[in-house]
Amino acid sequence: MLKSDYFTTHPISGALGAEISGLDLSMPLNAAVFEQLHQALIEYKVLFFRDQDLTPEQHIAFGRMFGEPMEDEFVKEMDAHPELIELLQEADDSGYNFGGTWHSDSTYREQPPMGVALYARELPPFGGDTTWTNMELVYSSLSKGMQTLLDPLKAEHVAQGYREKMSIIKGDYTKSFNKEDIVVRNVSHPVVRKHPVSGNKSLYINEAYALRFSGMTEDESKPLIDYLCRFAIQPHFTCRFRWLPGSLALWDNRNTMHFAIGDYFGHRRLMHRYTIQGDTPVGLVEVANNG
Repeated sequence: MLKSDYFTTHPISGALGAEISGLDLSMPLNAAVFEQLHQALIEYKVLFFRDQDLTPEQHIAFGRMFGEPMEDEFVKEMDAHPELIELLQEADDSGYNFGGTWHSDSTYREQPPMGVALYARELPPFGGDTTWTNMELVYSSLSKGMQTLLDPLKAEHVAQGYREKMSIIKGDYTKSFNKEDIVVRNVSHPVVRKHPVSGNKSLYINEAYALRFSGMTEDESKPLIDYLCRFAIQPHFTCRFRWLPGSLALWDNRNTMHFAIGDYFGHRRLMHRYTIQGDTPVGLVEVANNG
């Protein structure tokens, strides 16, 4: 367990995740505090902060400590604070559940996000939890034979932005697409990713965006992709967070997946999201060639 001179760390599961107490995120963090907080993020992969009273400007300032904001290609930013996305589901909204599939954010981009700082502003009286899974632990739990098979592979990650899919009853979260109202993104990433800070290996594939292995058909790829995605979400690889007003979650998008549980119909939920700019995923083949 990480020991800090500035805050207390409380792990919430054996797989990943820790609550951090003793910090007021509305205040600037000095370099020493930030360094230890960054170490905690690398170790636990998702950090949770309770009872934070943040203005949008303070939320943005905290996020910027970890990296520049990253614009979403499909979802509109807030007019007053373009560094943030507002995720709102009204009480009578039975439409699209944003984040309601296991995924790493925006893996269809050449440089997916490094991470996310998500802040709770209004919450239902129950439900709306978020779960995460540790993709480093998932990879290390695969058989040696499976690891050997996956290590050199790449997968194509695809996203299609349909206005009718991204819309929800109480508002339209989509950006203005082209005249056909569709945007398609397709990029290849290594199936096993090496973390740029820790050097650890993680499985880098998800059911939301991974379409097929490079050089293979969808039919050939689907059985193995489906197996890996099912394997990755076993309970002992995961943690689950119960949101309260003023809670903030900061997670590493490079070695986790997450799932937003939409079990609060009849109640309002409002979150603000700061997405942190990332880098190009590096696989084991690239590391070996550069080594």
